[in-house]
Amino acid sequence: MMAPIKRLPPHHRHRPMVLGLTGSIGMGKSAVAKMLRAEGVPVFDADAEVHVLQGPGGALLPAIEAAFPGTTGPRGVDRAKLGAAVFGNPAALKRLEHIVHPAVARARAAFVRAHRSRRIIVFDIPLLFEKGGTQNVDGIVVVSAALWQQRKRVLARPGMTAARLRHIRHLQMADHHKRAHADWVIPTGGTKLATRQAVRGLLQNLRSALAR
Repeated sequence: MMAPIKRLPPHHRHRPMVLGLTGSIGMGKSAVAKMLRAEGVPVFDADAEVHVLQGPGGALLPAIEAAFPGTTGPRGVDRAKLGAAVFGNPAALKRLEHIVHPAVARARAAFVRAHRSRRIIVFDIPLLFEKGGTQNVDGIVVVSAALWQQRKRVLARPGMTAARLRHIRHLQMADHHKRAHADWVIPTGGTKLATRQAVRGLLQNLRSALAR
């Protein structure tokens, strides 16, 4: 599904067009992000940045340890312990988000500055809709597949259970709602070639529109 290409207003011409790439768990967002990079588009991966910030020597370790004692160590955040500390606890989760989100926002701003001469850049944000990040992008690309495909992919992951998948789905906006609010939808239910062609088609249309 391709919506009409938006033209950036004149006051936006001094910066790249920012696409928000999102999609529910197991929909193929990481694969599409990889394809975008292969096409020469800079992609800011919010999850990867969090891993760096919480990894060995990560900048957020002191604050996380202070808020959640015993959840960090020489290897960085112990994801199992931190997950247990916030699972089912909205107040604890919000406390963690107040530590992580500002740091990610600073890294994202640095990414934009580093690529300010590019025509298009991408923010890869899994919870773009759920966390209210849509105001930070010029257009939204949703990656989508059939629900049975999503289930099959996710349950094939180590340690994943049907109950955990149900919980994750409960926390995420439903796929059909994401598609309804998207500017463009990249389908991943077919072959990789078909998905790659959809990515290339989108970029071609965007680049042509931005060159007008």
